Amino acid sequence: MKKLPKFLEKYFWDVEFEKIDTKAYSYDVLTRLLEYGDEKAISWIKRNFTKHQIEDVLLHYRGVSPQSANFWALIFNINRKKVLCLQKPYLEIRRRHWPY
Repeated sequence: MKKLPKFLEKYFWDVEFEKIDTKAYSYDVLTRLLEYGDEKAISWIKRNFTKHQIEDVLLHYRGVSPQSANFWALIFNINRKKVLCLQKPYLEIRRRHWPY
């Protein structure tokens, strides 16, 4: 699948939705939907992406908040110690930029 279904448009408010290519931007799509998606969006993720792709996003990308990353690590049985945005250096950087 190269194009996103119309019901996901609300999650991509800042880009031209029709131009999003799920093959070329799979990690960006996954990051956005893991962070903001509802049940329907997550069901779509599970049908269109492999568990390995989802794990790869959580293990190597910082675009997901620590709260969401922790939740998805539990759901997909991923070791939290390996999730990038849950690592101490990253959390310290977040606290410096957003101390709340």
